[in-house]
Amino acid sequence: MCVVGAAESRRLNSRFRGRDRPTNVLSFASSQAPHPDRRALGELVICARVLLEEARAQDKALRAHWAHLVVHGTLHLVGYDHAREKDARRMERREIAVLKRLGFANPYRSP
Repeated sequence: MCVVGAAESRRLNSRFRGRDRPTNVLSFASSQAPHPDRRALGELVICARVLLEEARAQDKALRAHWAHLVVHGTLHLVGYDHAREKDARRMERREIAVLKRLGFANPYRSP
């Protein structure tokens, strides 16, 4: 996992997703990772500033939001996606289940 500032997040998001803004988490499979390690599933790149701003705006505990984004990004590395509504529901159910096992509340419910 790599923690980056907003400028680096924006650069990577623009380059790999065509979105010219920083984002909370990016997931790169090992073959696409900026710093590839063939022993790992891939690399998560988290923008701490975006994550903090989201947690504040959504009135979520910072620790819980970090956990959610690590789980979310990791699920992308093992093949989950949320491009289609059906896939998004499936991914959200998995996120909720994993976070519950880790002791965190459902991130999709209001606090």
